[in-house]
Amino acid sequence: MADTIVDAVSRALDEAPPRQFRETVDLAVNLRDLDLNDPSQRVDESVVLPAGTGQETQIVVFASGETALRAQDVADEVLDGDDLEELGDDTDAAKDLADETDFFVAEASLMQDIGRYLGTVLGPRGKMPTPLQPDDDVVETVNRMKNTVQLRSRDRRTFHTRVGAEDMDPDEIATNVDVIVRRLEASLEKGPLNIDSMYVKTTMGPSVEVPA
Repeated sequence: MADTIVDAVSRALDEAPPRQFRETVDLAVNLRDLDLNDPSQRVDESVVLPAGTGQETQIVVFASGETALRAQDVADEVLDGDDLEELGDDTDAAKDLADETDFFVAEASLMQDIGRYLGTVLGPRGKMPTPLQPDDDVVETVNRMKNTVQLRSRDRRTFHTRVGAEDMDPDEIATNVDVIVRRLEASLEKGPLNIDSMYVKTTMGPSVEVPA
């Protein structure tokens, strides 16, 4: 990992004025030489941050039986097929749930019903559930997703993602940034050439450029 990333993170933390709340640390990425009207050229990646997000991540699981029981220990909410049907009849409640939740996980057997009842709400928000196969461990899946962030550009040249919190060690945040940069360089058509610039900042603090 480049020292320049650690330096940029340290500056962003040092230059941020004190606030009355715990700020997140975000990375802004500016893309170039991509036709973002073409969905195949957009960024849409899930990345597990090695040092964690530093924040609470809201996760809802759609499941039944034993899987639902196990999920109750780790998920913020566990919903079954009946709850799913009720949400399908209450668009406002479905939208509220979608906006409050970072990630959804669902037993694979429920994915068809989720598409039918909630597809129009979750799809445009990029929040369709991660399917849980019969052999998958729901506890392990949810715990992994608690440290996951979404990199999603949609049709915009600039997008943001969380990389930590202000009270985390700069080295930890820099490690998270490094993992995200590597993932972007691996997934973009021209790798680092498609990244115009990157900036790191706390929620209310000044932006500091992360050198290429």
